[in-house]
Amino acid sequence: MEHLLAAVDLGSNSFRLAIGRVHDENGVRQIYQIDRLKETVRLAAGLNENKVLSDDAIERALEILKRFGERLQSFHPDRVRAVATNTFRVARNTPDIIGRAEAALGFPIEVIAGREEARLIYTGVNHTLPASPDKRLVIDIGGGSTEVIIGKADEPLMMSSLYMGCVTYTRKFFPDGTVDEHSMRVAQMSAQREIEVITKPYKKLGWQEAYGSSGTAKALQAILTEGGFSRRGITAAGLAKLKSKIIKAGRVIPDQLPGIKYERADVLAGGLAIMSAFFDELGIEVMHTGDGALRLGVLVDLAGRSQSQDRRDETVKVFMKRYHVDSRQASRVRRTALRLYDSLKPSAGQWDDLRHALAWASGLHEVGMSISSNGYHKHGAYILTNADMPGFSKVDQTTVAMLVLAHTGKLGKIQSLVKSQDQWRAVLALRLAALLCRRREEVEALALTVSVKDASIVTKVSHDWLAKHPLTDFSLHAEESEWRKVGMQFDVITV
Repeated sequence: MEHLLAAVDLGSNSFRLAIGRVHDENGVRQIYQIDRLKETVRLAAGLNENKVLSDDAIERALEILKRFGERLQSFHPDRVRAVATNTFRVARNTPDIIGRAEAALGFPIEVIAGREEARLIYTGVNHTLPASPDKRLVIDIGGGSTEVIIGKADEPLMMSSLYMGCVTYTRKFFPDGTVDEHSMRVAQMSAQREIEVITKPYKKLGWQEAYGSSGTAKALQAILTEGGFSRRGITAAGLAKLKSKIIKAGRVIPDQLPGIKYERADVLAGGLAIMSAFFDELGIEVMHTGDGALRLGVLVDLAGRSQSQDRRDETVKVFMKRYHVDSRQASRVRRTALRLYDSLKPSAGQWDDLRHALAWASGLHEVGMSISSNGYHKHGAYILTNADMPGFSKVDQTTVAMLVLAHTGKLGKIQSLVKSQDQWRAVLALRLAALLCRRREEVEALALTVSVKDASIVTKVSHDWLAKHPLTDFSLHAEESEWRKVGMQFDVITV
């Protein structure tokens, strides 16, 4: 199974599983999808007015995830990435659901931010298109959100995630399936108000080619071309003709629309209103569809991780440069922290997620210095919690921010944030690394050893070395007090 990767896309309308084979030839990597599963779940329709997912919607989701989990039973966790999108982002009971969902699937699930979803969508669409020097506009109308990206070659240049989707708009403006001129006009005007926020910067940057991805765009292209509304792709004139036909019929009638899939009919009206708004507001002339989408973008991103080209590593480098981090000091702290962590957790391997988080946090532990040296760890944690970090899931960001917040100062502030003993070990490794590297000089050999058993931490250090380093001596004994405040015994033993 080493050559196969799997992506799970938990969307607001559909859940999808894609399995791909990675093929490298002459430095060019291609991913060939060899198996796909798609289940319509209408998750967004299960959100009530308080943004709580209903029990029925949760059960539908869990049953689908169990089926996906059976297909993925032979996959190593490093070869699977599952991402959840808008409905999981906004549902108030997501924290109560996510554990059950992961148990059903058998793999961790990342609830990704809207901009990260946009980046992955562009990556997936671009992967299937021929090389071009032109800028490309990509619009992905999902069930609960719509992602809008302008990119050039492999790089997205501008990304947005708008809180509107084909499921939510159909439910809001066409609740009983009735479509008339008034409801369509109100739905389209509502979508245009959402788009207005991004219109000026997107038009200023400009694009030469427009592509739609995922179900709504593909459904509209199939209906417009097969129904004779448009000769090529999606056009403004074709959308207007389709709206007139549906309004005249009073609802979406699948038998009257060649090319439509029956499961798409229930949410077509909302998607049509949103797409029409984009054409009017951005002045799009013609749009084609791209075969790639979020799940392919996840596969491409996962392939990069397996080839030591993890986008998250690149993001950390960008942040270090943006916030003027002392790269030499960051490297010292990283090397020391990882050596300590490995000594505390010998089973940690190259792909240990927490070890990765510790490495990223070591590189970023001083990002807050760009704001102020006073309380810089708090500034850094705020930045890393709220910034858009390409490649990072919300869980990734939360863990890295927690470690940065914890690496100095009082431990009580992070006691409620630490979720496991392994995380406490990572906190310990980073605190000791920052302490040992405080002089901002190379640490050739570790001056101390650390062992942890249950709630007891024992640090052994040479008496002679400690006598020559009174500041380190003072700092280590200060650690004794801090760890005891969070219920752990910390003893410094001189040998």
